[in-house]
Amino acid sequence: MFESLSDKLEGAFKNLKGQGRITELNIASTVKEIRRALVDADVNYKIAKEFTDIVKEKALGEKVLNAVSPGQQMVKIVKDELAQLMGGEESTFNITGNPAVILIAGLQGSGKTTFSAKLANYLKTKKGKSPMLVAGDVYRPAAIEQLKVLGEQIDVEVYSEPENKNPVEIAQHAIEQSRSKNKNVIIIDTAGRLAIDEVMMTEVSNIKDAVKPNEILFVVDSMTGQDAVNTAAAFNEKLDYTGVVLTKLDGDTRGGAAISIKYTVHKPIKFVSSGEKMDTLDVFYPERMAQRILGMGDIVSLVEKAQEQFDEKEAARLEKKIRKNQFDFEDFKTQLQQIKKMGNLKDLMGMIPGVGKQIRDVDINDDSFKGIEAMINSMTPEERRNPDILDPRRKERIAKGSGKELQELNQFLKQFEQMKGMMKMMNKMPAGRMMPGMRRR
Repeated sequence: MFESLSDKLEGAFKNLKGQGRITELNIASTVKEIRRALVDADVNYKIAKEFTDIVKEKALGEKVLNAVSPGQQMVKIVKDELAQLMGGEESTFNITGNPAVILIAGLQGSGKTTFSAKLANYLKTKKGKSPMLVAGDVYRPAAIEQLKVLGEQIDVEVYSEPENKNPVEIAQHAIEQSRSKNKNVIIIDTAGRLAIDEVMMTEVSNIKDAVKPNEILFVVDSMTGQDAVNTAAAFNEKLDYTGVVLTKLDGDTRGGAAISIKYTVHKPIKFVSSGEKMDTLDVFYPERMAQRILGMGDIVSLVEKAQEQFDEKEAARLEKKIRKNQFDFEDFKTQLQQIKKMGNLKDLMGMIPGVGKQIRDVDINDDSFKGIEAMINSMTPEERRNPDILDPRRKERIAKGSGKELQELNQFLKQFEQMKGMMKMMNKMPAGRMMPGMRRR
């Protein structure tokens, strides 16, 4: 995401390379390039101008440390100010009450229905809630069916009244039903239109008045840039919603909506969504997003995703085996499966500082591990537990069984031995554990 903006900002900072300190003269071109990069990313000129004026003032007012170059100092200032522009702190999400009611609004095509299901999945798997989805879009053909299909995928009940064309009544009936079924969160998916109109605004407003939601989330297609910001402002005047959701961040996102929507509507971005998979929903952290925009990675999110797959007993077992140099192919396969559960492989690697740009044009998909798993699956249980018994005859059989060349198998075996050596060395370090299931300190 935000690749073009990241590149242009990186180019702007190069103007300070080789400079001994920040001065009014050498910062002028840098600030100009930053402003141009933001405008190109579809950030409103007024916002871009105000932002760069603040950056310039702070840069000139700060004393550059001897250990930090002017370019590095400037990156930090821009990162801090970008985070502030996008909201500063992580926003709270109110799911108190029995049931808590969440109302979803937005234009048609913004991704409301998919987001509603993703949010239900998030609340169920990450927050231990028992959600119910409500099909409140009574106009779009197949809207109810789409929500039911998504609900089945995540094993969440969908409440609908196909014959009823009154979304206010549907929402009220769903809340009554939720209490008898012990559902503690109700997510109401509402109808969208191709453009803002009074009928749609009034309808969503009527639902709001009737159900008194804990949260009203406005869903924005982040690929629409400044148009998304304008739409968000119009909706906010009528609905006074509690937060924004940015969808389709995996598309050709220029960044304008993410950067300027909080400034424009004075409402926080609460979630960001990318892709169609039900687990591709993240809480929005302004500072982490600023780091990613500036190519600094997002190691905190990466660690959090790893900890979601954390198993303390398994980690202790693996560490013991590594210390004894007994790590085998069964263990390796288990680790691969944990990594796959963390999400899209390329996105995960992009969270590592300095890696995102290097792999931008590299085709890394979620099938990258299939060849390795095929080779491991072609081994007998004894061979997986005792890699040392792999003689030429066994190797030939494994390669043939996995549909791989012998050369590919030998290369994998060599890399596996190197990895075992590194793991053993890392676990001798007194500072801590380097395995994906690392111990918490």
